[in-house]
Amino acid sequence: MGFESANNNSILSKLAINEEHGENSPYFDGWKAYDNDPFHPLKHPNGVIQMGLAENQLCFDLTEEWIKKNPKASICSTEGIKSFKAIANFQDYHGLPEFRRAIAKFMEKTRGGRVTFDPDRVVMAGGATGANETIIFCLADSGDAFLVPSPYYSAFNRDLRWRTGVELIPIHCESCNNFQITTKAVKEAYENAQKANIKVKGLILTNPSNPLGTTLDEDTLKSLLNFTNQHNIHLVCDEIYTATVFDTPQFVSIAEVLNDNETNYCNKDLVHIVYSLSKDMGLPGFRIGIVYSFNDAVVNCARKMSSFGLISTQTQHFLAAMLSDEKFVANYLAESAKRLAKRHKYFTNGLLEVGIKCLKSNAGLFCWMDLRPLLRESTFDSEMSLWRVIINEVKLNVSPGSSFDCQEPGFFRVCFANMDDETVDIALSRIRRFVGVKRSGDESNAVEKKQQWKKNNLRLSFSKRMYDESVLSPLSSPIPHSPQVR
Repeated sequence: MGFESANNNSILSKLAINEEHGENSPYFDGWKAYDNDPFHPLKHPNGVIQMGLAENQLCFDLTEEWIKKNPKASICSTEGIKSFKAIANFQDYHGLPEFRRAIAKFMEKTRGGRVTFDPDRVVMAGGATGANETIIFCLADSGDAFLVPSPYYSAFNRDLRWRTGVELIPIHCESCNNFQITTKAVKEAYENAQKANIKVKGLILTNPSNPLGTTLDEDTLKSLLNFTNQHNIHLVCDEIYTATVFDTPQFVSIAEVLNDNETNYCNKDLVHIVYSLSKDMGLPGFRIGIVYSFNDAVVNCARKMSSFGLISTQTQHFLAAMLSDEKFVANYLAESAKRLAKRHKYFTNGLLEVGIKCLKSNAGLFCWMDLRPLLRESTFDSEMSLWRVIINEVKLNVSPGSSFDCQEPGFFRVCFANMDDETVDIALSRIRRFVGVKRSGDESNAVEKKQQWKKNNLRLSFSKRMYDESVLSPLSSPIPHSPQVR
């Protein structure tokens, strides 16, 4: 094995042998724990429940119903077979014109019709991952840097850095103001980079935020747009969670801010949007990534680069038909927001019953859960110990805040839209058992468990309230007592 490793170091590229992909982070380790021991309500009820994957599975019934009513949208159906040859042979990396028009219209609808998008500026990429990397390749060289508010999406280290060679400079946001980004913090991060002779090429915003589930207001966007323009650096807005907003305030796109009379002086060539259908439509497997730039040169370059990650024409053809159905889209967006709001309220209320608070949020497929009271001490070692217990004993895959570059230990991102109602109840039941006393009142067992958790560097706050889990969660299963992975 040692010889093989040494040999690879000499015969493979630096990219092939480096560790910059980020796969070894706790964020991905949680996925591996789920893959090795996946929960199934019947076949494996004691398995790990996947709460680390931000998928939107709440409206598949609407999509499936549309497919049944519109078989012609598929070239693999009897009704759609006439289009098979033309679609199968289409290779233009500009994409199907009807697909780009449908995407542009859908982007307008998800932003409340307050802004228009030009189909000729819609550039395809292989999912949001491909779109993010493409825009970075267009804007920066290896060694350049981008400012990014933290906590930020864990896989940005892979998507933005791994192959491009750029650096990410975190703008640390704090819990004392609900992790809101301020111009002062941006300015400080920028000036520190300048002092270190780091070339800053832009600012990257995720709006709505992943992992916080919050949105940026218009004044904040204007302030950040002014800052980037004053310093002649790019502003990249990742807006892939646009239609997951389920509560006030409403989402404000950077495209809307650009249309404001107060920002007419801004250089639009410095503004770019990344979009996708993975979250808003719950279609991550379709790999629909979009780069939308107000800079002609970036559009042209990104389109050439899209040859390396095109969306299949079969997918384009299908989605062009579905997204052009205005009645379906309007109903889908409204129903999705309604179901997300209901699930969010149910889940956060369930956490609150046992004293677990979450950051107030109005968007996204997840909650920013505050487990600081469960830490033995305010350190990242304690956070990781708590995370290991949650993964290996409670059997829930949640993501620790440190994997999102959060500078305060004890926060966790937990996803709630990638499962059915019954699985949510089981997850909440496991959480209740974790932070409360078992209904049996077996004191010796409770003491034994408490000592075991202390070994894992925890201080558990046992609630005096007894929960009737048979009422709260009829399908709940006991927590498995598997040994901790060391």
